[in-house]
Amino acid sequence: MTPFAGIPDAAFEFYTELEHNNNRDWWLAHKATYDSAVKEPLTGLLAELEPEFGGAKLFRPNRDIRFSLDKSPYKTAQGAVATVAEGMGFYVQLDADGLLIGGGYHTHTPAQLARFRSAVDAPSSGEVLQEIVAQVRALGFTVEGETLKTVPRGFDKHHPRAELLKHKSLAAGTHVGRPGWLSTPDAAGEVARRWAQLRPLVEWIGRYAAP
Repeated sequence: MTPFAGIPDAAFEFYTELEHNNNRDWWLAHKATYDSAVKEPLTGLLAELEPEFGGAKLFRPNRDIRFSLDKSPYKTAQGAVATVAEGMGFYVQLDADGLLIGGGYHTHTPAQLARFRSAVDAPSSGEVLQEIVAQVRALGFTVEGETLKTVPRGFDKHHPRAELLKHKSLAAGTHVGRPGWLSTPDAAGEVARRWAQLRPLVEWIGRYAAP
């Protein structure tokens, strides 16, 4: 494998053009660019990060259009995840605007959600998560996820961690755009640093809300 040298500007230009040419003919005509500017650099990045964060995989570039009104065949972003457990882990995504770095969990089962809420409710584990989320925000990450409008049934609406109880999924991310380091080998260290900042959140979720 070619050593990771950064993510070239051609990757973002590729997605800028794809947004206006989302069809099979254009994709096939530019697949070599996708392979060299998107797939190969991201694969190299993930290989650099694997010793510290575990194996990772790229998502498929094709959209699942079976149940969608939008029949555009290709995703206008390329994501990849270093999975800690099913549906949770560390995440990167590039699109026309630059790079997104994040971590957390986006999918859940009813049993998993029940465990998450129980852990948020318990003072010992819930207060730890509250501190982690506050720290993550202070570091510049946006905390997000699917949420309810109200505190779930069975919990006090004035619960000290009411906002966390509303979450059905929980993740944090930052869109770094296209900084100068992104096209250099230093990008691996920059992503690793941010993933390390998110490790407490991912580890808490892995401990209390894994499938």
